[in-house]
Amino acid sequence: MRLPLLALLARGPAHGYELKQDLEQLLGAAYPQPNVGQIYVTLGRLEKTGLIEGEAIEQSSRPNKKVYHLTEAGHEALRVWFEETADEPRVRDEFFIKLALAPQTGLADQISLINRQRRQYLNTMRQLSKLAAAEDRDNRISHLLIEGAMLHLQADLDWLERCQEELEELQ
Repeated sequence: MRLPLLALLARGPAHGYELKQDLEQLLGAAYPQPNVGQIYVTLGRLEKTGLIEGEAIEQSSRPNKKVYHLTEAGHEALRVWFEETADEPRVRDEFFIKLALAPQTGLADQISLINRQRRQYLNTMRQLSKLAAAEDRDNRISHLLIEGAMLHLQADLDWLERCQEELEELQ
């Protein structure tokens, strides 16, 4: 949450609720919606580390609001973040650990685990398809997010097929 908030502040000062709305509008319904409390806690931490500065703005009919802006350190943190590549191979996959340990425990059948996980992936795929159909057609970012998630799910489904084939050969 830290770096996406910094990225939103790179375009100009904003308060927490604006940042929440901007994230929701940009990423759409497929992305887990941030809690406004989480946003403000993160902003407080960013301010403590010197990546942003906040300024209280008086409002006549409402409580004061705090508007945040990036510091030079915040700009530098963003530059570094955009230069880094995302390295997230899923070698620590919880499902695979279950699959590998099931025979040793005698508590679960590997093929049953695969079938249950396959059903879960297919249900998630259907939910994403519904989200894509309901999402604003002009929100390309949200559609790309949904498409990426669906492609990952398809790869996971293909991998489950491969696991099942291998395990059935062993039996």
